[in-house]
Amino acid sequence: MNEAICALATPPGGALGIIRISGENALEILSHIFTKDLTLARPNTIQYGHIKSHEEVIDECMVSVFRSPRSYTGEDCAEISCHGSRYILNKVLELLVRHGCRMAQPGEFTQRAFLNGKMDLSQAEAVADLIASNNRATHQVAMSQLRGRFSSELAQLRDQLLHLTTLLELELDFSDHEDLEFADRTELLQLAQLIDKRIRQLSESFQRGQALKNGIPVAIIGAPNVGKSTLLNVLLGEERAIVSDIQGTTRDTIEDTLEINGVTFRFIDTAGIRHTSDRIETLGIDRSLAAAQRARIILMVTEPGVPYPDIPFRDDQTLIRIENKTKTFQAKYGIGLDDLLARLEDAIPRTSDSDIIVTNARHYDALLRAHESIQRVIEGLNTSLSGDLVAEDLRQTLDILAEITGGTITSQETLNNIFSHFCVGK
Repeated sequence: MNEAICALATPPGGALGIIRISGENALEILSHIFTKDLTLARPNTIQYGHIKSHEEVIDECMVSVFRSPRSYTGEDCAEISCHGSRYILNKVLELLVRHGCRMAQPGEFTQRAFLNGKMDLSQAEAVADLIASNNRATHQVAMSQLRGRFSSELAQLRDQLLHLTTLLELELDFSDHEDLEFADRTELLQLAQLIDKRIRQLSESFQRGQALKNGIPVAIIGAPNVGKSTLLNVLLGEERAIVSDIQGTTRDTIEDTLEINGVTFRFIDTAGIRHTSDRIETLGIDRSLAAAQRARIILMVTEPGVPYPDIPFRDDQTLIRIENKTKTFQAKYGIGLDDLLARLEDAIPRTSDSDIIVTNARHYDALLRAHESIQRVIEGLNTSLSGDLVAEDLRQTLDILAEITGGTITSQETLNNIFSHFCVGK
């Protein structure tokens, strides 16, 4: 029995509030406090009436009715749209609990949707990402996953792995017939390598996904007084960093965000890099170098007559050199800023509608383990390892990929851990 649960699904304090209720007898319970018998209401309809406590009218509201299995949770459920007064919302929840509901746990509505087969686990996790999305890029990634594109890709990989496993197991079943060969090792190897390539592509997208999800870190690096803080202020459109002619003014990193073409950039203004005996300034310079190492993009700022600082950077970093206080670029007056924004936009991790980007650390971990497992399959095929041992590694790869969509998860503790990070009412 799925007991009825209820929760506020909107932040308190707005003009309107929505309360969700789902589970067995949900419509019957709601009917006890509503002026209409909702057990007779047609599915996917909106009912107008009043919430009452005995003869006292609490509020007039609209109730959307959904019937199992065609609802978000797969159960009978309803959404009460009433006025956003804290008193009203708390009173409605109190009445629902009094008549047999219990307050929902964080993510419990979506957890029920997963358990009732309305979505797989990766889609359920995409719900939380969609709610948390704060720019166009993260919204697109979350919507793609919610619509099942990642799940579909994993399903194709699993189908190919099942085909490999079937051929190997058939060969084992008929091992007494030496003239029968169900699995050509060369073809199996080629298919395993293709599967591994796709798994690696998905796992390698995680770095790009994290950049889109958390904001692309951009370190502004250079000698003192070349205009780093001025550049940060101009980019953000506010006096975020102190600007002074005195060298060593910036002694710690200053960070703020800017959205460019739907992608969030995290700009980090750093202490000017120079030789100094000042212990505090030296600590700031050390932090500058550390910020440069963490950044995906480095804005290397200088001015005429001042050399660029000699710092190491990685091959996967984008380095943009800026000569400030020249005719073509003056941070103080915004000259050359449009060109810089265009170069930053060019450095955005490119995505297309056909791209699948992994943003979830749990998925990334599973893909890394699946890669290790399919690598053992490839090694086994290359060394003519016994078919039963190769088949075991194939089955392990299948199980690991199934973890992502929830196909092999049975631990309630695991599910509770995933859904506990959701907001209440979702």
